[in-house]
Amino acid sequence: MKTVYLIIGLLVSSISFAQKPEEKLVNAFKAFENDSQFKHAIISLYVVDSKTGKVVFDKNSETGLAPASCLKVVTSAASFELLGKDYRYQTAFGYDGTIEGNTLNGNLIIKTSGDPALGSWRWKATVMDSVLQKIIALLKSKNIKAITGDLIVDDTKWSTQATPRGWTWDDMGNYYGAGARAFNWHENQYDLNIKPGKKVGDSVEIIGTEPLMTVALVNELTTAKSGSGDNSVIYLPEDGTIGYVRGTVGTEISKVSGSIPNVMDVFVDQLKKYLQLSDISFNGKIRREIIPPANKTQLNFHSPSFDSINYWFLQKSVNLFGEAFVKTIAYEKTGFGSTDTGINIIRDFWVKNGIEKSALHNIDGSGLSPGNRITTNALVSVMQYAKKQSWYPSFYNALPLQNGIKMKSGYIGGVRSYTGYIRSKAGTDYTFAFIINNYDGSPGAVREKMWKLLDVLK
Repeated sequence: MKTVYLIIGLLVSSISFAQKPEEKLVNAFKAFENDSQFKHAIISLYVVDSKTGKVVFDKNSETGLAPASCLKVVTSAASFELLGKDYRYQTAFGYDGTIEGNTLNGNLIIKTSGDPALGSWRWKATVMDSVLQKIIALLKSKNIKAITGDLIVDDTKWSTQATPRGWTWDDMGNYYGAGARAFNWHENQYDLNIKPGKKVGDSVEIIGTEPLMTVALVNELTTAKSGSGDNSVIYLPEDGTIGYVRGTVGTEISKVSGSIPNVMDVFVDQLKKYLQLSDISFNGKIRREIIPPANKTQLNFHSPSFDSINYWFLQKSVNLFGEAFVKTIAYEKTGFGSTDTGINIIRDFWVKNGIEKSALHNIDGSGLSPGNRITTNALVSVMQYAKKQSWYPSFYNALPLQNGIKMKSGYIGGVRSYTGYIRSKAGTDYTFAFIINNYDGSPGAVREKMWKLLDVLK
């Protein structure tokens, strides 16, 4: 009997080993969807052979679901085509009037471009100190010691609405909820330096902000146990002056990050400090006006190329960058940068490239809005389109490597999503999109289960 059992065992093992990844995926998915964590969830998984386009697996691929940050690949790929791999923003700085002795009888001028990288810490040339020092160097080169006028900002070609429709109150005050403006600075982000208490339930002390902001924050933060992490929420609308900080932080947390509500004010405060340190007098206010063409600019700040900004957009899921891309597309195509116009242009682009209009209902460029909807079929179409383009190496390089797979991930309340490329041990390339909406329980557990299922294709 032992011999019979051994033969049967070897036979079962041989059959299992002989199964193709596609067959294993079918069996693994059946077990996956029966998991109690997904009893009330909608699951969509779509997999194709990357080279042939042949469908390998299809479950609910035509059902529109909230994609979270997987929507970023839609914005990214369209932006590569509509803006170009080498597209750069240009922010112009200068002054008008006349210089008499050491005094500028005129105004400082900034003509905005929507550059989301200005003042960013991700590139040496864009850091705040570098930008401000170049402005100081320009004024010193003209022997200017006093400025009588104001700071004129020409942001008239961009919508004043920074955050897209559909973003939630829980998100907008936090660093990942920073909206895109005509003038962006330091990724429109500040750090709130804090000091937790010694015991659970103790109040948390707010020490200050970097950069410095003149905003009143009502502090309702409390201390949680060590290792519990950052579970704080900052409630502060764009252009707001009063906000609330709620939730808990572990004893090891020394700062939380928020979205700057009054970006230009923060920039001007920093500029004035640099001017003061350089013995240049300036007490002007901010004025928003159209700058006449006759006024020449003396200094142009060029952003990193689009593909460099896009790298961080996908790698670190920087929502600001995606929203800036959307408005930039609108500006370049129509002369005015607005979210709704940019979204319509992106949707029309994908319709022209084979995606049904009803399969893509995007209302922002980053996926932060829970109101976005897209099918996994459409996501795979985007990923397959990208593979055929000259800029694909830059796009592929920007995708994070997670669980040994080059893929973009997405996560908002009740949503987990992935889309990317897998190569099997046998050398077969797969393109996939995987979305779950309305799962129950731990998002970390969902991630591990999704990764385990995708491992079947390796």
